[in-house]
Amino acid sequence: MNVNVGFIGLGIMGKPMALNLIKGGYPLRVYGRRVESMAPLAAAGAHACASPEEVARAADMTFIMVSDTQDVEQVILGPKGVLSGAQPGAIVVDMSTISPVATRSLASRLMDHGVEMLDAPVSGGETGAVNGTLSLMVGGKPEVFTRVKPLFERLGKKIVHIGANGAGQAAKACNQIVASMTIEGVAEAFTFARRNGVDPGRVREALLGGFANSRILEVHGQRMLDRDFRPGFKVRLHQKDLRIVMETAHQMGIALPGSALVAQHLNALIGSGDGELDSSALVQVIERLNEGR
Repeated sequence: MNVNVGFIGLGIMGKPMALNLIKGGYPLRVYGRRVESMAPLAAAGAHACASPEEVARAADMTFIMVSDTQDVEQVILGPKGVLSGAQPGAIVVDMSTISPVATRSLASRLMDHGVEMLDAPVSGGETGAVNGTLSLMVGGKPEVFTRVKPLFERLGKKIVHIGANGAGQAAKACNQIVASMTIEGVAEAFTFARRNGVDPGRVREALLGGFANSRILEVHGQRMLDRDFRPGFKVRLHQKDLRIVMETAHQMGIALPGSALVAQHLNALIGSGDGELDSSALVQVIERLNEGR
């Protein structure tokens, strides 16, 4: 428990995660680009800092939860970044969803200064972040993982050490491939049902009892039926994750035709101004493709 912890990135996921670390008894130093984002943490006992550098200077472990690869690079390597403040022997834990290739590069840069890194992207959305029930996919040295695991246990229930640096991000990319293609499959099934004059709600009920059962069918399928696209996980973030998948696949010469198709459908939602909707809104793209048929 005698560990000084920093947390950078206090958005829809980062804020509840940081609060769970405070509830776990860890003294926390926090930084968010918006000053007002730090207020709830300060009210809970955290020390608000003026920069990532200030956070890292006094932290044994610094957690990062921001949106994209460029954001993580800026937080770590930018002016007044984590690298400027982190002391040798400290640990940086990036829980954002970013490029595995960039992650390995960042880990190398940090190691040059004696700072260890874990990549630990999560699955479970805002609800999992609030309830401390996230699934964590971790890349990095086993001994570093062991040191951080007690803090991970305040954030999630399923915590798996995948492999070396970048392995966590690769696993998260796999998660997003499966999730996005399953959402697409449910959207197509419901559209097929409607065009055949069949109630998709009854179809969902039947499928939940067979091999087609999934958490996606249960949750996103219900959202499609209710036309409730209030964001659990926003289209624009899912688009970003599949962009990372496709960029990494391009760098490595991997063919992912299904992922490429779903990525285009997410692009279509963004283009129609629906980037803030839940990714279950993919059903609208399939419906539009079949209008007038």
